Amino acid sequence: MLDVLLAAPLAEQRARGYADTLREILQQPTTWLGTADLLCQPRLREQLQAALVPRPSHIVLTGSGSSMYIGECLAPTLQLGLGIPAQAIAAGTLLTHWRSVLPSGAGLLISLARSGDSPESCGVVDRLLADAPDYRHLVITCNANGKLATSYRSDSRVTVLVLDERTNDRSLVMTSSFTNLLLAGFGLVQRESNDAIDAVNRLARSVQHVFDAQADALATVARGEFSNVVYLGSGGALGAAHESALKMLEMSGGAVVTMAETYLGLRHGPMSSLDEQTLVVGFLSPDPAVRAYELDLLRELSRKQLGMTRVLVGEGIPADVLGPNDVAVDLAGLDAIDDALPLLADVAVGQLLAFFRCLELGGKPDTPSQGVLTRVVEHFPMHSGAA
Repeated sequence: MLDVLLAAPLAEQRARGYADTLREILQQPTTWLGTADLLCQPRLREQLQAALVPRPSHIVLTGSGSSMYIGECLAPTLQLGLGIPAQAIAAGTLLTHWRSVLPSGAGLLISLARSGDSPESCGVVDRLLADAPDYRHLVITCNANGKLATSYRSDSRVTVLVLDERTNDRSLVMTSSFTNLLLAGFGLVQRESNDAIDAVNRLARSVQHVFDAQADALATVARGEFSNVVYLGSGGALGAAHESALKMLEMSGGAVVTMAETYLGLRHGPMSSLDEQTLVVGFLSPDPAVRAYELDLLRELSRKQLGMTRVLVGEGIPADVLGPNDVAVDLAGLDAIDDALPLLADVAVGQLLAFFRCLELGGKPDTPSQGVLTRVVEHFPMHSGAA
């Protein structure tokens, strides 16, 4: 399937509306290596560590839409690795309710953005620089010319990290920008450079194998007769589930109903929505203790005959949680020792499923919901006096 799409002349790819999205999905393993190299540069490492000096009392990760879900993926890893309380708060919520949701004290706000030009992006930073002056700011963005990257050069409280221009996706939907911003955020947790590069190399090889060997199986699933998809993830993988659900919703133009939930949370009501037209996508943790809970839930779904096809993503997936039509996306050779890097692979699988479903429905992945959504959210006024 990918071979056929890639073999089409560029003019045909653009006419069918998938040229940018497909390129940006498939370039991810290469761009991850570039981001890993960038993070190992002494100047960049000093920049990232300087953002943590003086040591903040809290870390708040913020963004809008997909960028918010990057924060959800990152928060558990940063809290565990740095020993600093970390949480994700949507930029819109900070804009309207910062007094009631922002932790007090000398915290660090990490703003995550592809373009850095969405109204909330600078709106939140402007508000907190004025009204929460004890907070320091770290901006991680893909756009060197965006407002977030250029507006605060003279303010010592703001540190800006700009990723390679290739990660600044041209498609409406965020793909390589999402995973590279996520990888850059992991750079705050100090690791030996060689170990970090080796881990990203394994990740890149593993996901490239998925693209090469399992894309057809994912395309077949995406052509199935499902009307809704439930994405399951534990810990930071809930952020990957939220992002994958958003990708399917965006690229299907709302034709596919999506939900993201934790494995344990599914039992508390949402399980009732699983029927014979529900695709179940499960991101499996590499942590054996966490995975035990996840596998219990999947076996319960089997006993109750809930859901249609399953797509499970992880390393060493047991055969007893797979039916004859299910797909196991085995992250061979990833050898993950924590939950962090597998999240990039989880999201890449979610991207492919949404991409193929969009094409199956006759849509254009580069510009889904044309006339409704825009690549950068349109300007809206900033109102003073928000709570």
